[in-house]
Formats: sequence, C-alpha cells, structure tokens
Amino acid sequence: MHEDTQSGAVGPSLNHPLLDFTEVLKGIAKITTKQPFDLPSPHIGPREMLTLKNLIEEECRQHSFNGVVITHGTDTLEETAYFLDLTLDTTIPIVLTGAMRSSNEIGSDGLYNFISAIRVACCSEAKNKGVLVVLNDEIHAAKNVTKTHASNVSTFQSPQYGPIGLVTKREILFHYKPLYREKYNPQQISKRVALLKAYAGMEADLLDAIFDKKYDGVVIEALGQGNLPPYCLPGVERLIKANIPIVVVSRCFKGVAQDVYDYQGGGKQLKEMGVIFSNGLNGQKARIKLLITLTKTADPQKLNKIFQDPVCDFEE
Repeated sequence: MHEDTQSGAVGPSLNHPLLDFTEVLKGIAKITTKQPFDLPSPHIGPREMLTLKNLIEEECRQHSFNGVVITHGTDTLEETAYFLDLTLDTTIPIVLTGAMRSSNEIGSDGLYNFISAIRVACCSEAKNKGVLVVLNDEIHAAKNVTKTHASNVSTFQSPQYGPIGLVTKREILFHYKPLYREKYNPQQISKRVALLKAYAGMEADLLDAIFDKKYDGVVIEALGQGNLPPYCLPGVERLIKANIPIVVVSRCFKGVAQDVYDYQGGGKQLKEMGVIFSNGLNGQKARIKLLITLTKTADPQKLNKIFQDPVCDFEE
C-alpha cells in the first residue's frame, strides 16, 4: 500500500514496493516470486484462498523450495492463514506476513516483516509447525493469531496462547509447536456461511433472514460461555430443523464456549437443540472451518465431532 502525501489516503501501490529491495533480499535467500493477486485484503475471499492453496501445492510439486512467504493485507490475513493451515498438504514452512504502515510512510514495517518472514521460512525448525504468521518479531500459529488493533504495529496477537516463537537478530527461536494438524482437501468453495455477533435483546429476525437467503450454515459469536437471548430461539430451532448447522463460539476475547448454563437460551439448551460448540476458535476462524467442512458433509453429528475433536478422522 502507498500513502498519498497530499490527501493522506492509502491505496494500492503501482508496483510491488518490496521488489525495490531485490538486492537486499538476495543476501538472505534465493527468491522466486509469483503474484496471483493484486488485491487489498478485504477483496480476498475463500475462492481466492483456495486458488492460493492450489498454486502453492503446484509450485512445491514442480520445484524444491525450502519455504513459502505470502505477503498479505492485514485485515483478512488471519483467515487466509487458517484456511491454508487447514488445507495445505506440505511440510515446508508456509509464512504469512504484512505491514501496518504504508510502504512510503515513516516507520514502515513492511520490509522488516518481510525479511523476518523469509528468515523463518528458511529455518529448518519451522517445518511441520503448520502455517505461521510473522510480524513484529513474533511467530504465531495460524489457528490462534488474530488482529487486535486497527493500526498498531503489534496488532497480531494470540490471546491465551501467545506466540510460538520469536525472531531475533541472531536466530529464530521456537518455544513450542502445535500439538496436531487438521487437513482437508476441498476441491471448490461454493457454500455460504454467515457470521453473527450476539447482543442483548437479540431476536430471531437475523436468523430468519439467513434461512430465507438459503445460507448453508451460520456461526454465532454468542454471549459469555455460549449463551443466547431467549428471543432468538425460534430462529435457532428453524435453522436446526432445516439441517442448517449453527456453530457457536464466544464473543469474548478469551475463553472457550461450552454448554454450561442451564436456562432458556443457555448453552445447555442450545446443545440439546443441536447447536455445535466450537473448541476455542474465534468467529472468523470457525466460519472458515465450517466453509471447508461443508464441502464434505452437512451431517450434524459429523460436524459436531470435527469441531469438538479436531484430530478425528474426517471421513468417518
């Protein structure tokens, strides 16, 4: 991105700003570049993510790469990272990075983050750790990382879990690695999944609209540990009876949604109605996962197992 010094507006650069530093990058790694998209991140959706996944796998089949670095706008970076984490079939490091400041802005972090990402992608210890997100000297797992601030350079954090590694001047340091990897192989992304945030006094009208518009699923960021106002329960029941899956996460910044509270609209009642509780994902990540898994099954029991037991056999 490039900032107009007169108006202050930020828009796409005419040329990729990092290509101006080719000589600097040569001292770090031998780099092959591909540019499948030239889009701001709000324009990137699941279809573009699938295209990127297929491109990476094809390039890795044809060439002996040690790693892959993807530069990406920060608004939807975490969703692309998680999509790739769930679908890529490779053991080499896959690293996403971006910038919070425009390329011509004082204190721009783009080049530094890019170099850090390349260093991580070249690190043998980064193998078999899933898709990684590298910004601001920190290495995060795709499943846990999220953008926490609209403009601060330290925006990417992993609430509850923290980074899995650090980038220092001398070396790349990893603290731990994810315990398991999920892997799915969608051939296309054609389903539609909505994402709602619950609120005080929420009624059934938005859920009714999802039904009327023929969505294939919905993720709800529920209150607290996974509760909804009682007024929206008719909408929940209507979707469940139509075999449209509802996945619940917490709208809270930390914590896990569970079927704990036993009152009208409480998590226990929702679970009994057939609502699926996601194990620790935020709303946007749960939506990505539901989009992917719906390409294989809409069976409520199978979906419930997938969201509760990530290491289950997907084909069961």
